[in-house]
Amino acid sequence: MNWKSILLWVLSFILMAAMAVYQRATGPTYPQKAQLQYNETTISVKLPASADNDTDALVKIPDTLKKLKGHYAFRKFKSGDAWTRYRMHHEEDNLVAELPPQPAAGKLEYRIFIVDDGIEKELTSEPVVIRFKNPVPEVILIPHIIFMFLAMVFSMRTGFEAVFKRKRTLRLAGITTILLLAGGLIIGPLVQYYAFGDLWTGWPFGKDMTDTKTMVAFIFWLIAWLRLRKNPDNRFWPILASIVLLAVYLIPHSMFGSEFDYSTGQVQTGK
Repeated sequence: MNWKSILLWVLSFILMAAMAVYQRATGPTYPQKAQLQYNETTISVKLPASADNDTDALVKIPDTLKKLKGHYAFRKFKSGDAWTRYRMHHEEDNLVAELPPQPAAGKLEYRIFIVDDGIEKELTSEPVVIRFKNPVPEVILIPHIIFMFLAMVFSMRTGFEAVFKRKRTLRLAGITTILLLAGGLIIGPLVQYYAFGDLWTGWPFGKDMTDTKTMVAFIFWLIAWLRLRKNPDNRFWPILASIVLLAVYLIPHSMFGSEFDYSTGQVQTGK
């Protein structure tokens, strides 16, 4: 492996790391950030938007001096129910609100109120929505994550191989296709099944963008691999497929995902 190849691998890993950070920082399941001004001190708070339903979801506000007081209110999402209001309590160095677990894909909207000098202030301008899911076994979740991000690394590296007219494009394209197949279309549906009870909620059965965009990326890479088998010097398809996968990763995770309908007691896809 010469220095040019090493440089291309490093660049591919950097792009993958950037996508990993972007994926964690976007989408409806990313915690909402808020800041609280108290006694001339700024307190940063992360308000969860996703949680496992095997226990209460905890909303924690740092309070090492245990001087903060607050309340929280919640209700089922899109239910029209009245807000249920509770007093927050201290656990260790945090002021805590406890949100009761919901069925898989069930959502709550909640509001946090902090009392400062007798005046109650809401932490956010709008209620925060949190979606619950069944716990996913790590033996399934971890390989899924590893394969999907390795697919990004090999996708970028294959694209670079094609751009610079190097000789291993076909081999790298094959590895990329296998990684997408295993991580996105085999293990990915298992993650979805454990979390929400459905193997596939993308097109044509639903509007889940995570499933649909994975399928689109795989189709482009499958075509690229097949075209490269006929003509190993083909540059167009591997470059296009790497661009498509990059665009796919720019779509926030869990967009239009499953949602529990409290009126029917069924999980709806594409919400």
